Amino acid sequence: MCKRIFVPLLLFFFSFLAAAQKEKPNIIYIMSDDHTSQAIGAYGGRLSELNLTPNLDKLAEQGIRFENAFCTNSICTPSRASIITGQYPQTNGVLDLDQELDVDKQYLPIELKKLGYSTAIIGKWHLKKEPANFDYYKVLPGQGKYFNPSFYEKGKGEWHKNEVKTTGHSTDVITDASIDYLKNRDTSKPFFLLHHYKAPHDMFEYPPRYEEFLADTEIPEPSSLYYQPNWGSEGTRGKNDSLINYIGTSVSDRHMYRNYNKFFHEDSLKGRSNSAHVAYQDYLKRYLRCVKGVDDNLGRLFDYLKSEGLWENTVIIYTGDQGMMLGEHDLQDKRWMYDESMRMPYIMHYPKMIQPESVTDLLINNTDYAPTMIELAGGKTPDYMQGKSFINTLQGKEETDWRTSTYYRYWMHIIHHYVPAHFGVRTKDYKLMFYYGKHYLPESEFGKHYWAKSYFGIERETPHTWEFYDLKNDPEELHNLYNNPRYKEIIAQLKEELKQQREALNETDESYPEIQAIVDKHWND
Repeated sequence: MCKRIFVPLLLFFFSFLAAAQKEKPNIIYIMSDDHTSQAIGAYGGRLSELNLTPNLDKLAEQGIRFENAFCTNSICTPSRASIITGQYPQTNGVLDLDQELDVDKQYLPIELKKLGYSTAIIGKWHLKKEPANFDYYKVLPGQGKYFNPSFYEKGKGEWHKNEVKTTGHSTDVITDASIDYLKNRDTSKPFFLLHHYKAPHDMFEYPPRYEEFLADTEIPEPSSLYYQPNWGSEGTRGKNDSLINYIGTSVSDRHMYRNYNKFFHEDSLKGRSNSAHVAYQDYLKRYLRCVKGVDDNLGRLFDYLKSEGLWENTVIIYTGDQGMMLGEHDLQDKRWMYDESMRMPYIMHYPKMIQPESVTDLLINNTDYAPTMIELAGGKTPDYMQGKSFINTLQGKEETDWRTSTYYRYWMHIIHHYVPAHFGVRTKDYKLMFYYGKHYLPESEFGKHYWAKSYFGIERETPHTWEFYDLKNDPEELHNLYNNPRYKEIIAQLKEELKQQREALNETDESYPEIQAIVDKHWND
């Protein structure tokens, strides 16, 4: 009698589990490289009238747009490490471009597999070691190539010996690969897919079909490309502007080593009164043609999801690995704590939970993304993650005990784009940052790193200064008000917040006494 009852109960239990698995949402985390929020129509701004991103704009309209999403370190490898681990750089061990993420710290796919998901990553990886904790991967070696890219593919041999060749532009090829993965996935499980584009990473090699896109369009320019007398400090300009030609890769021919004129025009514009204008127009058009390629391919991916009946039960997340300077402050690339570089676009779509046309100013950063995806998948945020889930916001509820500021640190100092090392905090209304201007490695260690022989001035210590911006009244960060007595109390509060966050997040300089000495000496300047 007992046996007769037990067998139907067992069958019912397993069928219940299978049904529960099917109810879990699929998750696609889409990330482009260096796609900044000011180059997405839904975010408004000076480029919003160019109709660059109709598919992303519609995704935002049907879901939620985050206005205050930030990275903790605006450079590819550390940002990606924080996203995968839910941890800040000193905790996960990835401070710069030269460090690897340990295989056992690939926490996000590990946690989602525990929850019954099949996991995959396709496109840019850039964390050095094999993404072995994914069920499937097809990833670019390093940065990868824009045209005819090769990939390392799981199931094709040992890591670094499993290279497969493809033909076409990387944006098209990566989209094809993700659609092919979805066609051949294990349909008995919900899927988690990281879909990562190389574009629009620097050098901006766009598909030839976009050659005429924006060709006859005058791209709106930021005023700070030309005039910003109250911006910055000695840490970003030098005393009496003595480092103006050394700090910060420029769009104009301001920078002596790295500027857009030198890279793409071989100094042919040097000395011309319109050199900055010509360089900016060229820089933006190349970049935005890559962005257009991403958006068009997202249209293809979204159409596939809809045609296969996957659209309603799939969480779609779109972001960039950080922001990008598009001529603001006469700067290119990222790395800076200024908003155009520090801010990440972050759009989510999930019709079963998120109300259309939602917008939030919740202050989130890239350590929060993994916890949120884990909780969307039915799990709980692991104790070892430092970020927090914002699933309440997706449900239209208030978050409790949420951060009022987000911490940032750029470690590399002068390497590549001549950006000085700095850290700081940003609230919704204010930003405080300290340029300590020294690399965390001793000079004896420089020779062990690939970048050491390629760039000038890596040993150069730059001035140690503070900058403070009132974002509510100065959103473009044109006026450094650190020495304005009106803000003395606010700055003191932010310094205390900065100190507390550095201690709470394991981001102090206990292991770097030379830097800590600089911090201590100049803390009360």
